Amino acid sequence: MPKISLYNRDGEQVDEIEVQAGLFGAPLKKGALYQTAVSQAARRRQGSASSKDRSEVRGGGDKPWPQKGTGRARHGSVNSPIWVGGGAVFGPKPRDYRTNVPKKMRRSALKSALSDKFKEGKLLVVDDFAIDTPKTKQVVALLKHLKIDGGALIVNDRADMNVIKAARNLPRVKTLLARQLNVLDILSYNYLVMSKDALQQVEEVFGG
Repeated sequence: MPKISLYNRDGEQVDEIEVQAGLFGAPLKKGALYQTAVSQAARRRQGSASSKDRSEVRGGGDKPWPQKGTGRARHGSVNSPIWVGGGAVFGPKPRDYRTNVPKKMRRSALKSALSDKFKEGKLLVVDDFAIDTPKTKQVVALLKHLKIDGGALIVNDRADMNVIKAARNLPRVKTLLARQLNVLDILSYNYLVMSKDALQQVEEVFGG
């Protein structure tokens, strides 16, 4: 079984732990990664954009001028799309952007994403994230000790409000629970930083 280094909050290696080969040694499947990431991104779209067509624009009941005799082009309503303030043609309407991806493909994509981070050395495991006060500088110090020079997805096994509040002011850092781990978030951040307990929970939920 492959092994990964375990660090403390000072960035010092304190141990090595074994990880599941099926979860962190899987082959890279770009097709599954792409389809799963696109599906997850689509599900996050609100789909609430809406515009009015000519039948929904208020007013426009009267013909703006007579059909003949004015020398101007004939018009039947100011709600026509060619008028300023008229209705929209083929404008957006509320819709559902969700697409379905098979469960096996989603699981395969997650294993590919985790394995890729592991192979690149961008999966880091920390014994514990626990901090006594919700100070952003404590998370900054943790990332500095781990020599992380880019975006980081911090995965914890429980909702620790001190960690969540300390990290939410950092523009390229996101916190996530282990059971919420997904392909899109893994691909969106350069580094994946997990607590030891979160790693065990990921193996229990997604392994096998």
